[in-house]
Amino acid sequence: MGQIDDAIERADREAFTREPPKALPTRINYLLKQLGSAKAVAAELGVTADSVNRYRRGARKNPPKDITAKIDAAVRSRWQPLVRKRRRKQAAATGGITVETRARFGYTAPIGTTDDGRFRRLTVHLPATYAQRLFDARDAGADDQEMRRIIAEGFKDIYFQDGGSRATGISDVAINDIDYLDLDF
Repeated sequence: MGQIDDAIERADREAFTREPPKALPTRINYLLKQLGSAKAVAAELGVTADSVNRYRRGARKNPPKDITAKIDAAVRSRWQPLVRKRRRKQAAATGGITVETRARFGYTAPIGTTDDGRFRRLTVHLPATYAQRLFDARDAGADDQEMRRIIAEGFKDIYFQDGGSRATGISDVAINDIDYLDLDF
């Protein structure tokens, strides 16, 4: 997963109306319900089906840290799918997406102006069309660079060109050296 995938996951987690289960047997039972069998859960976690059943029964209470992290990630990625879907649909239809970042922005500018990239800390609300494009690209399996291009295009239109009212000669905005990136929708 890339930085933008992680940011989308964090934004999804903020939308949860209830916290995911905390107890190990409850988490395993939730995964069993979602995936259908101990064999499928074991394949997801990288353990044996017997280990999954031991975790479920409580016979084994403290899995290794890497397995605990995999269990947590598997539960959180499947938790409250309808809440996630509703929030994404609203962001893509009307709400848009807010991007907060500190990164190096570079762009192609007309001769006589500076186009040297520099670090900027920006918080920009992108319209729903960019949210839809970002979600569609993520669902299609786009890599982090492609999703960065979509966000950079939104920054160019909204922040640098202010909807076409200034800096119309700027083209090809690029986001590099991201310190942090956070999304809210």
